[in-house]
Amino acid sequence: MKQDYWNVSDEQVIEKTGNKIAFWIETLDAFDAANKKSNDVVVYLQNKHNVPRYWARTLTTLYLKAKNG
Repeated sequence: MKQDYWNVSDEQVIEKTGNKIAFWIETLDAFDAANKKSNDVVVYLQNKHNVPRYWARTLTTLYLKAKNG
């Protein structure tokens, strides 16, 4: 069975973004990402935090799944 792409470890996220998952959760909470369109959150991570597109999408999905179940 294929692993869900948003099921990542802190080590992977740190390697690709320079920060732990907890940092990104706090950042997205501060941005009120739970109440925004996912594409807007991805663009925010790319433009404001220089997160590569794949990882911006991964972090957004991880965040929204954690917040919305």
